[in-house]
Amino acid sequence: MKPKTELKPTPEQWNDWKWHMRNRITSEDELRQVLEPTSDESQAIEATKGVFQWSITPHYASLMDPNDPACPIRRQVVPAMDEMEFDSTGIEDPLEEVAHSPVKNLIHNYPDRVAFCVTSQCAIYCRYCLRKRMVGEAEFMMRKDELREGIAYIAAHPEIRDVLLTGGDPLTLGDANIDWLLTELRAIDHVDIIRIGTRMPVKLPQRITPELCEVLSKHHPLWVNTHFNHPKELTPEAGIAIDRLLRAGVPVGNQTVLLKGINDSVETMRELCQGLVRMRIRPYYLYQAQLIGGTGHFRTPIEVGMHIMEQLQGKLTGFAIPRYILDTPFGKVPLTRDYILGRNAEGVVVRSTRGELWVELNEAPEPGSVPIELPRI
Repeated sequence: MKPKTELKPTPEQWNDWKWHMRNRITSEDELRQVLEPTSDESQAIEATKGVFQWSITPHYASLMDPNDPACPIRRQVVPAMDEMEFDSTGIEDPLEEVAHSPVKNLIHNYPDRVAFCVTSQCAIYCRYCLRKRMVGEAEFMMRKDELREGIAYIAAHPEIRDVLLTGGDPLTLGDANIDWLLTELRAIDHVDIIRIGTRMPVKLPQRITPELCEVLSKHHPLWVNTHFNHPKELTPEAGIAIDRLLRAGVPVGNQTVLLKGINDSVETMRELCQGLVRMRIRPYYLYQAQLIGGTGHFRTPIEVGMHIMEQLQGKLTGFAIPRYILDTPFGKVPLTRDYILGRNAEGVVVRSTRGELWVELNEAPEPGSVPIELPRI
């Protein structure tokens, strides 16, 4: 793959994460260096300007099939006209994160933990992203004084024992900034666990350098949850990145999003989970895709996810099976029959772990397409 300088990268450049960040694909001309866009992709690149950000690292671009528009890697990052179709949800913030933010970019929805969006930058922009409203947007970037406000809030609330650093992607920050953040949080006595949510092992595994791992190893207990969606993402480079994290004492879990046409089959999900465990990554959550405007073409009926989970039981060892989850403003709801009450005219009715009822707008599968039916209520 050619960078923007039109020069073939040397091995040294290819292994430099900052080179990948400088040479991300952000225009149709740059995309043409690796594949010939379809007419739909060309139209979408133009139509989504000023609406949704897009960016692809050279590493992730190298995983795309240039001859297959349905490639599961390509579909995750190349704009599609489906994003501009009318979406009955039109929702920007489905989890009402802003309402749960006492200070900028810090989400306090659970009594004992917070999610701290320490940056709005990502190395790539996934087309189904939960935070499409903020990724890449300057207004959600965090100045040092704003980060300090978030840290001060955590310090002032002794019930908070678990801090998730997220974004954007926290590992787009430099090592010195990451070290500073972790040092500040570790100085708070009641913070037991720090987690980092990052897709860098998938989209830019070169970021997981020995130097970064040395920084992380200073601040245990520290956990990383990453985000593999498809077996094609389990590359040798990703394996090296994960091995470095594990050798630094950092446990690694994975959060997959169930995506129509990408991983919504039993075979693909089983292969993904087997590959994750082979890399010593614990499959953690399988998320139902969120009700975000412009992502309707990625969402599956909840019955599809239930069928996949049912078929994984007995086919994989227990710790290789993720938990199927719906995220709501009332917290995460396991998508099992214990919490799913049935379907009404709008969608699937679930009871949250806090006792509230929530209706997830979700289309029913075609009759007979999935051997699971939810009761009508």
